[in-house]
Amino acid sequence: MKKVLIITYYWPPAGGPGVQRWLKFVKYLKSFDIEPVVYVPENPSYPIIDKSFEKQIPEGVKVIKKKIFEPYSIAGIFSKKDTETISSGIIQKEEHQSFLQKTLLYIRGNYFIPDARKFWVKPSVEFLRKEIENSEYDAIITTGPPHSLHLIGLKLKKTLGVKWIADFRDPWTQIGYHEKLKLNRKSRKKHEKMEGEVLTSADHIITTSFTTRKEFRNKTEKPVTVITNGFDIDINSEFNEQEKFQISHIGSLLSGRNPGNLWKAIKKLAEENENFRNKLEIRLAGKLSEEVLQSIYEHGLQPYLVNEGYVSHSRAIEMQQSASVLLLIEIDSEETRGIIPGKLFEYLAAKRSILAIGPENWDAEKIISETGAGSVHAYEDLEGIKERIWKLFQNFQKGNLISNSHDLEQYHRRSLTGKLAKLIREI
Repeated sequence: MKKVLIITYYWPPAGGPGVQRWLKFVKYLKSFDIEPVVYVPENPSYPIIDKSFEKQIPEGVKVIKKKIFEPYSIAGIFSKKDTETISSGIIQKEEHQSFLQKTLLYIRGNYFIPDARKFWVKPSVEFLRKEIENSEYDAIITTGPPHSLHLIGLKLKKTLGVKWIADFRDPWTQIGYHEKLKLNRKSRKKHEKMEGEVLTSADHIITTSFTTRKEFRNKTEKPVTVITNGFDIDINSEFNEQEKFQISHIGSLLSGRNPGNLWKAIKKLAEENENFRNKLEIRLAGKLSEEVLQSIYEHGLQPYLVNEGYVSHSRAIEMQQSASVLLLIEIDSEETRGIIPGKLFEYLAAKRSILAIGPENWDAEKIISETGAGSVHAYEDLEGIKERIWKLFQNFQKGNLISNSHDLEQYHRRSLTGKLAKLIREI
């Protein structure tokens, strides 16, 4: 049996999609004759907590912990709300930022490179060097963001020559919010240098998207493999009729992720059709920016809004499987073409029609199209969005909400872990 050391920041009780990827890999790796050992911070500062994930940690898995210095805990003294917002990736447009928010962003971007967890790198390298020397590991795996964890892998690779896989859940210098960090020229160059060192030193690179793979292949000759996120639930086979036509979105809606034409399309349909108006329900779960809420109110949709806030993972699954329409929304920019939201895969398992709105040539469109799971629209496609919602509402009236999607098992977490195990054995 091979043995791997997985270095990750996000681990239960952290909530959100970042923790699920490696929690699920760890769950299935042993069935592929690979023993995972997990290294995590002892005192992390997680923006979201979901204790239900703790019950999913496989019995007998060794988890090593070491304390970390968390700058966000200090910044929280000045403004806990602003600190948690920035930490979770919700960055408002510059014209809406307070002086404190602008200051925190500048400090975060130019003094904490590559990120605020940089202080964990040096003590972790010293600590893990002994762990690796005293145990027989066939490989180490780092996963980011935070991308500072890849610097741990880089230093261990240089000092011990250990086999190293770098897993990028999101891009580094091409990530959507990078331009909002108010980077000066020197800081930008430092990010690019670090990214280049990681990409050319790791033995294998994993990305979660096709666009990021393409970008990285232009920066390194090392092999780059796509292993997407996935689902770890049974594909839904129960389709109970719902009283309301639920248009649902599960997950954060950031400031730049505000589909104005979606709200406009829903408003027009509600004005034109009494039955639609009486049955309509917009159900949202997760962190919402003020800009999104204001836009919903401005379109007169507040009476139909159910804002559940952050919900547990089990509740999120319930919402997905009871929805009439599942919204998938990404920021409309070139930098976000390679973002495939983790919720997409559980949406697939829910077998409900997906209404996706995002950038041109979006990676998520490839998956939705190939599986026949729904439709994808540009932000400006008001009429297309409206027509699609109306068609789905007609299906709802007929009691037909089943998506005609297919070939979904390839995105089950066990199947994806099989791809990872094959890579580990061949490295």
